[in-house]
Amino acid sequence: MRLPREIGPIHFVGIGGIGMSGIAEILLSLGFKVSGSDLRRSPVTDRLAQLGATIYEGHEAANIVGATVVVTGSSERSADAAKSSLPGIEVLVSDAGSVAATKVLVDQVKTKHGRIDVLFVNAGIAKFLPIAQVDEAFYDSHFNINVKGAFFLIKHAIPVIPDGGAIILTASVAGANGGLGGSSVYGSTKAALRSFGRTIAKELTPRGIRVNTISPGPIVTPILDKGGLTVAQKDNFIEGAKTRIPLGRTGTVAEVAAAALYLAADATYTTGAELFVDGGLIDL
Repeated sequence: MRLPREIGPIHFVGIGGIGMSGIAEILLSLGFKVSGSDLRRSPVTDRLAQLGATIYEGHEAANIVGATVVVTGSSERSADAAKSSLPGIEVLVSDAGSVAATKVLVDQVKTKHGRIDVLFVNAGIAKFLPIAQVDEAFYDSHFNINVKGAFFLIKHAIPVIPDGGAIILTASVAGANGGLGGSSVYGSTKAALRSFGRTIAKELTPRGIRVNTISPGPIVTPILDKGGLTVAQKDNFIEGAKTRIPLGRTGTVAEVAAAALYLAADATYTTGAELFVDGGLIDL
């Protein structure tokens, strides 16, 4: 292999992948400076680091390739928590259930950055009640944030997304299989997002904007503590999930994030698709 020695440091996005890691290892053996970014550390990235590669992970991966990451919080408290845990990102306070707020949010990002290359529609709430106990306020709170807010955020963002950009929606297996008892309202909102992922994708094909959906299975996140479940119900949910899921465990936030990163950057010939990140719950 002959490569010009004047080539500077070579950076790999997604260096933990089998193909890229193999190429990176060859280049390292030839004396080239190699750096790489991936969502999280792994035995592969650790080996490359031992061989001399510089590895960036998590939000550092986005920063090193020049991406600006903007996230939203529903309150100053949640915004401050995001700033603390993810230094280097931008955080804006925005009410995900307000149509007016979604317009202000998009305008803020456009004014500062000019465009939105990837829109990740991930805000949502999840509370559980049997139908007999559901009132109008409970119903509206879910549909305002999970459905109406998501739709109008996408509507306002589309003119700011360049041709060839990407939109990712977070739905849920509850929108596909009905979920557990008490999830009729929540599951219905996620079923709507699954539909958005296909219908909006169809409408945006002339501009090459890819629209895809992630439907996670049981993932242990703080949302479980906000869903009205008791500690015992939460523990039963987690343990019960392990028996229902073919892989025998709940998922992690990092695994969902990895799916989002794939749809945002690597799935360039994929649109209108739904990726179940659920340990085989739906398909097996």
